[in-house]
Amino acid sequence: MKIVIAEKPSVGRELAKVFGATTRKDGYIEGKGYSFTWAFGHLLQLAPPQEYGFYGWRKEHLPMLPQKFKLSIRKIKTKDGIVEDPGVRKQLDTIKMLFDQATEIIVATDAGREGELIFRYIYSYLKCKKPFKRLWISSQTDEAIKDGFRNLKPGTDYDTLFSSAHCRSVSDWLVGMNATQALSISAGNRSVLSLGRVQTPTLAMICARYLEIKNFVPKIYYQIGIQLDKEGVLFKAMSVDSFDVKEDGEAVFAKVQDVASGFSNGGQITDVEAKPRKEPPPLLHDLSSLQQEANKRNGFTADQTLSLLQNLYESKLVTYPRTGSRYIGDDVFATVPALIASLNDHPQFARQAAFLQENALNKRSVNAKKVTDHHAILVTGIKPGGLGKDHQAIYDLVAGRMLEAFHQECIKEVTKITIQSEIIFVANGTVIRSAGWRSVFNEVDDEKKDEDNSALPKVKKGEALPIVNKALLEKQTKPKAMYNEASLLKALETCGKEIEDEELRYAMKDSGLGTPATRAAIIETLLTREYIIREKRNLVPTAKGLAVYEVVKDKRIAQAELTGSWEKRLEEIRSGASVQDFKTEIIDYTKSITQELLTAGATISSQLSPTAVTA
Repeated sequence: MKIVIAEKPSVGRELAKVFGATTRKDGYIEGKGYSFTWAFGHLLQLAPPQEYGFYGWRKEHLPMLPQKFKLSIRKIKTKDGIVEDPGVRKQLDTIKMLFDQATEIIVATDAGREGELIFRYIYSYLKCKKPFKRLWISSQTDEAIKDGFRNLKPGTDYDTLFSSAHCRSVSDWLVGMNATQALSISAGNRSVLSLGRVQTPTLAMICARYLEIKNFVPKIYYQIGIQLDKEGVLFKAMSVDSFDVKEDGEAVFAKVQDVASGFSNGGQITDVEAKPRKEPPPLLHDLSSLQQEANKRNGFTADQTLSLLQNLYESKLVTYPRTGSRYIGDDVFATVPALIASLNDHPQFARQAAFLQENALNKRSVNAKKVTDHHAILVTGIKPGGLGKDHQAIYDLVAGRMLEAFHQECIKEVTKITIQSEIIFVANGTVIRSAGWRSVFNEVDDEKKDEDNSALPKVKKGEALPIVNKALLEKQTKPKAMYNEASLLKALETCGKEIEDEELRYAMKDSGLGTPATRAAIIETLLTREYIIREKRNLVPTAKGLAVYEVVKDKRIAQAELTGSWEKRLEEIRSGASVQDFKTEIIDYTKSITQELLTAGATISSQLSPTAVTA
């Protein structure tokens, strides 16, 4: 009997359906020589401290450094306390029974780091020694599943993937358990103050931005604006210089030669620049970029977007959701024309789909060397039916981005006119000559949002134009915006560095905080811990979160770049780097931060007052 193990029941049932297995049993389905069983996500986790003899929260136990980590059945909270989940125990017994009978084990958990960890922990806990094969697919369509089963991989091909996942799991336990106990003990055990390898630097970013805004003192300054007339076409220009002192601005303002002052041609055109600019289409979506887009357009949280996308994946409508790649290889590119054609009757995208079928496709997102475990997110070509509003919104973001990515460049003409009238003024305008990819969503050009002129008239250098109006404008400097989920996800990709170029940001993805698959959970953890709250779309620290930040802000555990370097190391392990070297470093790091937090007691009492630890 061939035993196939999926990550969750819904996927197990779908795989069984594809193979025509229909006999339902308790915890599995069998037929056609196969038995299809499943986990419920993470059935097992690294055992808590008490299973290594560390009872109670005591300073002398720290740092807790188990020689060998144990696995423990997932726990649930009941009226009798925290106990083993009986449903998990029962399912593990079922899986063991099937593994014992197996002539072949096929791993069909999600094809990624977490999916590999889920299976390997079950395999290890059950002390199974039988060889296994791996199903590795990027789509849940029937054809993709059948093709995947025709091309099963040896399980050993993914040993380094498991090593990476296990090292991540161990490092999170070591840092989280020790840091949490150390800080809570320093605070007098009045409250559990959770810290984590990725959670804490993320909190630090949110708190630092919040305090920067709170402490920001606006600075008043003045600029002069003028309006010029070119044969009845009015346009605006702003002074290049600004003035900190109002009187200085007023003195210059009085000398500007406008019509009201008796000058008929007070603005001298000293320079005209009109340059065409090609704006390439955006890259295809990975999970992180899709979460950012869904938050900006629809207000969805990162967790909502992942959940909706996972539903679409399991419904065979989109490809693998937890990908960190924004590229596809040439083999997948060969299928793109058919995917585009599947949108021919889409109410929003039909016109652009038809256009792309008649024109050459842009290949900016085609680069096999930049495809990791899974390619970028695409639609599968199966037409959705009866989707709810939220699922449709996410599907449309995937479909729309696919059309954008393979569309033509947006051709713009960017014009800059320089005017002399006592001082230098500049007028900027952008005209879109060919919308290209921007026509998919009919997007407003970001560059035009802050411009005073939608278009500029044709003028020549040396020409003099009347200034029909002028104004001394009082302005003030503005702080950075508060983090919302979209901007935080973007910042997590680069450990807080402000990088707008999407390809450069993508190049840093292995050094970011967390991974596309885990960042939603990081945000939700901070919310659950009551370290942050949502205010409209913003993420705002609570008193509790700020109090914890004040204690840890100068500690290594709060350093985003250091934590980002661990993420890079985990990826290197995937490529064969030393596991032992990483474990040695993380143990040294754990010892260091534990000592830092235990000695924070001198200042922690004032930071964590009874009111501060209540969110």
